[in-house]
Amino acid sequence: MNKTAIVTGAGTGVGRAVAHSLIEAGYQVTLVGRRAEPLEETAELSVDKARTLIVQADVSDESAVENVFARTVEKFGRLDLVFNNAGIGARPVEMHELEVDEWRAVVDINLTGVFLCTRQAFRIMKEQSPQGGRIINNGSISAHTPRPFSAPYTSTKHAVTGLTKSTSLDGRKYNIACGQIDIGNAATPMTDRMVAGDGVPQATGELAQEARMDARHVGEAVVYMDSLPLEANVLTMTVMANHMPFVGRG
Repeated sequence: MNKTAIVTGAGTGVGRAVAHSLIEAGYQVTLVGRRAEPLEETAELSVDKARTLIVQADVSDESAVENVFARTVEKFGRLDLVFNNAGIGARPVEMHELEVDEWRAVVDINLTGVFLCTRQAFRIMKEQSPQGGRIINNGSISAHTPRPFSAPYTSTKHAVTGLTKSTSLDGRKYNIACGQIDIGNAATPMTDRMVAGDGVPQATGELAQEARMDARHVGEAVVYMDSLPLEANVLTMTVMANHMPFVGRG
């Protein structure tokens, strides 16, 4: 039986890498994002476009999320995996310079969006036969240690950890497993600034370039996490560039 997955934020970066790894592993994948063109490119670059479904949606929009899940089940018949990946950051500025609207925008996508997708996954997974499925949340190493000027992003990623654990607990009776993958410095357009010019701010106040890793390693990790039977679960996994400044911070 081919497995079916939903990947949010699938148009670029980690989302695209994970979608491609899942398709290569034989999954049918719904590609979700706010812009249609990058989603089309993700599908075209995959090994089998026929096993993809493109649904343009903002994960902070309740009705849009419901449509994503309804169309997935309509096309593929069931749902086995949700990779909650869509996320944004705010301007990297001093906390007192942040606007409330910037804060709310990050919370809406990074936290409320994960909740809305998780809620919809529960509604489907608990009723389908065979029952259950897996939810994997993109946490980030910011769920453990912040970067300078990252209060909204870091706060939401800490909250995602709490949501992951609650989902894991509440999903047990429905055979729904939930885990979190915390990623450090995958080479994506979002991290290009880390290797450009003087690099990015460090805790010391200095600027420095940082090592990155190929995003396909994240895709391979997600495929592994979902390869386990539902009686087993990777609750948390950290996949990071080995030479990045994370271990030893502070």
